[in-house]
Amino acid sequence: MRHAERAILMTMSATMTDQAVRYSARCRRIVLGCVLALSVSVVALMGGGLPAQGSEPAQGEDASMDQHDHADGAVDMMTPHKKHLGPHMKWTALRTANADDAGRADQIVQTLRQALAKYKDYRVAMDGGYVPLHPERKPKHYHFANKQRRFLAKVRFDPAEPTALLYKKTRDSYELEGAMYTAPKGMSEDQLNERVPLSVAQWHAHVNLCFQPDGSRRRMSRKQLGFKGTIVTESECQQAGGRFVPQAGGWMIHVYPFESTPVKIWTH
Repeated sequence: MRHAERAILMTMSATMTDQAVRYSARCRRIVLGCVLALSVSVVALMGGGLPAQGSEPAQGEDASMDQHDHADGAVDMMTPHKKHLGPHMKWTALRTANADDAGRADQIVQTLRQALAKYKDYRVAMDGGYVPLHPERKPKHYHFANKQRRFLAKVRFDPAEPTALLYKKTRDSYELEGAMYTAPKGMSEDQLNERVPLSVAQWHAHVNLCFQPDGSRRRMSRKQLGFKGTIVTESECQQAGGRFVPQAGGWMIHVYPFESTPVKIWTH
């Protein structure tokens, strides 16, 4: 009898264990499904959806920031509001100065200055998600970009969370100079003005670009292509066998909060 009871108990235990394992597996699948759905929703809210298969990074904000230092000479250092009139740079219109805008801009600078204090050590910036773009190059300003903050900048503006930090190279380190804010390329000037007053500073974008198509065997002159290329229209780009990009990435604006005057703070 005892042997029979023992056999029954062992059978019941095995059955319960098997049911528990199947239940646990179902729970894990449900939880993972919820997490995945939530992740997709968050990405959609922040970035306008997931990247499509075969998407070309050269058209995105990373590519625009990669070239933003204009290391190849596309744009030299500018005085405030003195627009570079080249065909690949687009600027917002400078509005009439007023006291309210000046006060709002000053508040942005104060907030940014406090937020950047800890990033004077570039290693702290890297620990915080800021990654140097092309450190092997020798631009005037090195951009340390934060992808998470770039996505967040698409849906809201936080002066304490710039998309990129601007450093200059020293002998054996980096020295913090300022920061760069970004905004979606679809924003109107009124919307950009809500972020940073256009009477104080000007947002800019890289436009009318022709790139070598991936996999193309046709040779194109370096002078024709990219951020300082001579091609400025879609028809010219098509005739040359290139890939035309009306605007690479979104809007951008530099801020140097450690400078002493508004003129120097909001220069490009």
